Amino acid sequence: MRSMIKTIVLTTMLTMLSVWTYAQDWKLAKDEDGIKVYTRSMEGSKYKAYRGIVQIKATPEQIAQLQENATTSCAWLYRCQQLKVLKQQGREGWTYMRIEMPWPVTARDVVLHVTSEQLASGGFLRRLKGVPDYIPPVEGYIRVSSFDGTWQVTPKTADNVEVIYEAQSEPGGSVPSWLANSFVVDAPFNTLQRLRKTAESR
Repeated sequence: MRSMIKTIVLTTMLTMLSVWTYAQDWKLAKDEDGIKVYTRSMEGSKYKAYRGIVQIKATPEQIAQLQENATTSCAWLYRCQQLKVLKQQGREGWTYMRIEMPWPVTARDVVLHVTSEQLASGGFLRRLKGVPDYIPPVEGYIRVSSFDGTWQVTPKTADNVEVIYEAQSEPGGSVPSWLANSFVVDAPFNTLQRLRKTAESR
């Protein structure tokens, strides 16, 4: 019995330490207009992960509606050129997005497998996973080779939610370091800023 208790305590401590260490890896890169953006290095990749956090005067249902409308979403997603739903099956969806890039960098496109789940808090969690081979390559675009991200929406009051947008990707091809470094800050910041503006203007 004592051995079991020790094992449980040790496992709990190790889990807490792991979570604490992971949290400490995030470094604040921007704190402006009520939006905080953090970045962290990823082992085995030269591209950083990012996490953006903002509070929006809206309900989880309103945020969900804005995300599920492809036309509306493209208007507030950073550098979105085109967004369309390829397939929808219950809580699963497959979407295709074209991403504008500054000259002379070639534009990118990405295919995402999106899964959604309701949370006990009344909010929801969406997981985004890149599936680059889901459709054939498109001429004029470089396919994002890897993408992992989440959207977590948590209600704070009856009409206020916290939105956390987190992602890391391998853009494929060659991307200048200055663009890669700016993108991991600009993407979450501008996306959340535009999402908030869209949600609160309705």
